[in-house]
Amino acid sequence: MVTHVRAEARGDERGALLAFLEEQRGGIRRAVLGLTEEQARSRPSASELSLGGLLKHVVEMERTWIARARQEPPAVHRDESNWHECFQLVGDETVASQLALWEEAAADTEKLIRSAPSLDDTFPLPEAPWFPPDERVSLRWVCLHLIRETARHAGHADVIRESLDGKTAFELVALERQRSEQAG
Repeated sequence: MVTHVRAEARGDERGALLAFLEEQRGGIRRAVLGLTEEQARSRPSASELSLGGLLKHVVEMERTWIARARQEPPAVHRDESNWHECFQLVGDETVASQLALWEEAAADTEKLIRSAPSLDDTFPLPEAPWFPPDERVSLRWVCLHLIRETARHAGHADVIRESLDGKTAFELVALERQRSEQAG
């Protein structure tokens, strides 16, 4: 990406993981910066992906993994009948509503990771065809998975945004800085 992740305090593994996750979140947030709802919902390629849909997916994905880590049910249950909706803004969902949910999810993630006794703490994965039976993963694994998944979709978001209006990641970083300076 085009932003720099500051070095963590010596020995602060949690801070490093959270900083890299936040950097990848920023790539997706910038990809929707200044778009109309219509643009965010549009699919400018042969793919079914839209920026609004990608945003919704990463928000839902992070919320689901944090719920799993807490051994709670996810906020939204997905199965074959509604899986497609995790990549689409439906009904009254908007970019703004998804960004607000993501802000809450990010705070929940940070609270869980910062307060856990150890990143080596594990939890069981639910039964699902895509998970090995009786598998457990650690909080460190969850952090790495969130970074990987968010980074993957941040790359998709870069391509989709550039396809929509030609804006590159560098231009979006500059636009974000400009708006931040104007706000305050």
